[in-house]
Amino acid sequence: MAVSRDSIVVGLSGGVDSAVAALLLVEQGHDVQGLFMKNWEDDDSDTECSAEADFADARQVADTLGIPLHRVNFAREYRQQVFEACLAEFRAGRTPNPDILCNRHIKFRAFLDHARRLGATRIATGHYAGVGGRPGARTLLRAADGNKDQTYFLHALDQAQLEAAVFPLAGLRKAEVRRRADAAGFANFDKPDSTGICFIGERDFAEFLGRYLPREPGPIVDIDGSVLGEHRGLAFYTVGQRRGLDLGGRAERSGAPWYVFDKDLTGNRLIVVQGHDHPALLAGALEASDVHWISGAPPRAPLDALARVRHRQPLQPCRVVPRGRDRARVIFRHAQRALAPGQSVVFYDDSRCLGGGVIERRLDPAAGEPDLGVA
Repeated sequence: MAVSRDSIVVGLSGGVDSAVAALLLVEQGHDVQGLFMKNWEDDDSDTECSAEADFADARQVADTLGIPLHRVNFAREYRQQVFEACLAEFRAGRTPNPDILCNRHIKFRAFLDHARRLGATRIATGHYAGVGGRPGARTLLRAADGNKDQTYFLHALDQAQLEAAVFPLAGLRKAEVRRRADAAGFANFDKPDSTGICFIGERDFAEFLGRYLPREPGPIVDIDGSVLGEHRGLAFYTVGQRRGLDLGGRAERSGAPWYVFDKDLTGNRLIVVQGHDHPALLAGALEASDVHWISGAPPRAPLDALARVRHRQPLQPCRVVPRGRDRARVIFRHAQRALAPGQSVVFYDDSRCLGGGVIERRLDPAAGEPDLGVA
């Protein structure tokens, strides 16, 4: 989609992607401003130092481009709309995706509202994604760099948010982004990509979560109920997890590693199975809730589509059967491993992201669930 020449505020995070997004918009002749968002506050001095270092990188980019840089604190909105929702999910034994909530509520709502107060008509970020279609029927498109595509994390955006969004990196690959940043004189051209959860950063997840959730130890059991060890609290584990179980080898068992299969909230038991490809970890279907369709309405009939249940997973053929406006059953052509309640399933039609929902539970046709088949 051709970008109109108007006033755009770019979210400058201090990273190379948002820096090049701003560069491209300046080169296209737009009226560009930068905005550095602070979304988290705590007493961790390392985190504060990291935030200040990121702001310094954003400042260097803005100064190099000759654009103003604003600074805003969305920590209160983030805690209320993202973090508290995530804590509730963890308490319920589920594994939420805070990055999806952050995009929906902070980066494309609170940020957009603030940008409009600055006089902007649109906002831009360094996400690897694209926007197509016409006003009122916008589409979210996969990026040219399939390894960096971030539509999985953006699937919950609505028509109004997409109408105001600009993704300048849609057609670029990461190597080209770094090359452009180096040529522009950006000090962050070789800055490593962030790999941490958005509100945690590069810190130890269990240690961080333990500040806000009580540790409630209980037994780790195998699928037959035999006790193998003790867990720290169900909130600190997710389906498919291998690390951190501390079960070690057992003379009476094979040497294969253990993986989390399920959580028994009533009995406070963590259920594990042995082996990466244990049949219990596989499921052919799932039930999804909070389903969001980018078009604004669910399909009128079962939809043959592609889906992924985690970021960067190869797209999987499936059939989506809507159940009202915000629920759906998803049946996969091939069984999927480690479907984690609370994580997201996201739907695609080739290059278009259609929307997605939250995995409510995995379904097992062999246990009585209908097998609708996939064409």
